[in-house]
Amino acid sequence: MHQAPPKSVITRLRRIEGQVRGVSGMVEEGRYCIDILTQIQAIKAALGKVEDELLKGHAAHCVEEAIRDGDVKAQRQKFSELVDLFAKYRG
Repeated sequence: MHQAPPKSVITRLRRIEGQVRGVSGMVEEGRYCIDILTQIQAIKAALGKVEDELLKGHAAHCVEEAIRDGDVKAQRQKFSELVDLFAKYRG
């Protein structure tokens, strides 16, 4: 069973969406590159916080549930999902 994300995550994502629209406008207006790059860094940091929050939620609900239930197959699956995710984006 999937846990719904907390409202704080939705709020952050909506704020990020606004930031992205703002950057798009800055690019269209030909604003100074450093100002645009600064905003992009802020967006990346905000996305990182969303990622952290979702990862904590996954560990607190999905992984914890598999451990609590003693379901070895589910435990391996949850662990494998995390390993695959991190391996995919390892840079």
